[in-house]
Amino acid sequence: MIDLRPILLTIGATLCAFAAAMMLPALLDLADGNQDWQVFAIASLATFFIGSLLLLVAPGSRSPEMTPRTGFVLTTSVWLAAAAFAGLPFIGLGLSFTDAYFEAMSGLTTTGSTVLTNLDELPRGILLWRSLLQGVGGIGIVVTAILILPFLKIGGMQLFMTESSDTSEKLLPRAIQISLAIVAIYGGLLVACGVAYLVLGMTFFDAVCHALTTVSTGGFSTHDKSFGFFASPAQQWVCVLFMVLGSLPFTVLYQCRTGSLSAIYNDQQARGFAFVILAASGVLVIYTQATTPVPFEEALRRVVFNVVSIVSTTGFATEDYTAWGPFAVGVFMLLTFIGGCSGSTAGGIKIYRLQIASRVSRAHLGQLRRPHAVAPLTYNGRPITRDVAFSVVAFLFVYITTALIFTVALSAAGLDFTTAFSSSAQAIASVGPGLGDTVGPAGNFSALPDVAKWLLSVEMLLGRLELFTVLVLFSREFWNW
Repeated sequence: MIDLRPILLTIGATLCAFAAAMMLPALLDLADGNQDWQVFAIASLATFFIGSLLLLVAPGSRSPEMTPRTGFVLTTSVWLAAAAFAGLPFIGLGLSFTDAYFEAMSGLTTTGSTVLTNLDELPRGILLWRSLLQGVGGIGIVVTAILILPFLKIGGMQLFMTESSDTSEKLLPRAIQISLAIVAIYGGLLVACGVAYLVLGMTFFDAVCHALTTVSTGGFSTHDKSFGFFASPAQQWVCVLFMVLGSLPFTVLYQCRTGSLSAIYNDQQARGFAFVILAASGVLVIYTQATTPVPFEEALRRVVFNVVSIVSTTGFATEDYTAWGPFAVGVFMLLTFIGGCSGSTAGGIKIYRLQIASRVSRAHLGQLRRPHAVAPLTYNGRPITRDVAFSVVAFLFVYITTALIFTVALSAAGLDFTTAFSSSAQAIASVGPGLGDTVGPAGNFSALPDVAKWLLSVEMLLGRLELFTVLVLFSREFWNW
């Protein structure tokens, strides 16, 4: 049996934290003289009441025994409950429950797909709330990736298991230390990004909102033109820098913080991530220079910004890159699947899985040529064991299968193939924009039927928490419940 106390306590504490966060946009709307502050105040009170009730119903301070079952139920229930209550302000402002849940789930999973239109005319409170959702979701994703997923041995994440993840007795104290270090790094990046935006000419409000959605690699903007609203090349280059930093492993950033600046270069993931950015940018710069007569600096900036935005799964756009031609569309579609590094705010397959799959494949082909050769595989100094290799292969198989299943389901909901496939791919990778007039960089998800929004909400959650792999790897255990 699963001990429900730690799950209820975690949900209760999360809801109380969300209730407190709702007061920030309430105060902003109150200061602006906008009556929408009442919506946030009521939503905050309702969320705090339910959260406090859960804390009272599940007393106890005993450290929970972290098992795969507990970890699975805890992560799933917390994110489902958080999205439901985070959507209350959207409902109070006139959105349907479907649209509100979609917007909240998109924010918390840092996907960046939106059903809201006319952002430039919306009250500042709701714009701040969207940015806060992505800021909170980003740190939650990093903590989950570093503390929970390695323990569950999902998708090869056991390679990144800390020394405290093997026993339940050591998990909680060490987890608190790791969480505090992550929060410090995340907060430092947010402050640095916001200050840089402010110095380069953004308003204080825009700087705060875009810092939250840049470092979290979320992509929500306060303007309909997304980052294209800001014509400053310097702001775009700063955005590129912090999108990259948000896509790097936070454990590596911690090593840099303690003085080991070479940690980024020494990390195989970081090098692979840099190679993908440089290779894709180089190819697209050559392509755009050959097809569009624009100055080299402008072409370089446009290409690098959009490449980093997609491969980091942020989803900011300076323009509709689908107008660059079919070759560019194909490259961006490929980048949608790749993603950033493990232990970062970025989504996607992750660089390390592609690197491990490549090494395992080369080793297998080499063994076919030389059956008696023994060549142990390692990654970042750690051995690639059979369970790691199997976990990565299983992840890749289920990842692609899930994207295709949801493509078929979305097609059954009435979407054309391009819209169905690209929206499925972006949802599972947490990118935001897809392809086509409806879900492309210049489109809006509000035109989708409700059933499609629910399907994409489910896929966003599955992709972000990698729960589809949990379902496969632990299906026998779950069946015995």
